[in-house]
Amino acid sequence: MARTTSDIVIDAAPSDVMAVIADFDAYPSWATGVRSAEVVEPGAASDSVGDRADRVRFTLDAAPIRDTYELLYTWDGDRSVSWSLAEKATVLTALDGTYALAEVAGGTRVTYQLAVDVAVPLLGTLKRKAEKVIIDAALSGLKQRVETLG
Repeated sequence: MARTTSDIVIDAAPSDVMAVIADFDAYPSWATGVRSAEVVEPGAASDSVGDRADRVRFTLDAAPIRDTYELLYTWDGDRSVSWSLAEKATVLTALDGTYALAEVAGGTRVTYQLAVDVAVPLLGTLKRKAEKVIIDAALSGLKQRVETLG
């Protein structure tokens, strides 16, 4: 499964960016198409990254994809977070992604990689275009949210 990648620089420290990424309750206010996000399995407080969620249920309404699905998360401090689909959903059959954060002059470079597969066949170019739209909207929303809170 090929991945689509894009990045953006956010005027904030990596810890501030990762705090917004980990705040799933707030996703409907800034993540385009996310109608709800509910932590299903919180992370253990003894984890090296604290109590960041291990499993989250999302309801997405981003035409043409409307689905409810659960993602499993793997956290690496304030450096990265990766996720994958816990099990096939109605429309989504795979959803793998990563936010990688790196401190740079002027803030934090956030690199987003995403690979999506859906139950209905899509041409590769259409699928990559959809992934690019999702990534760009997510990075833009993340930047706005972090910088507004900062």
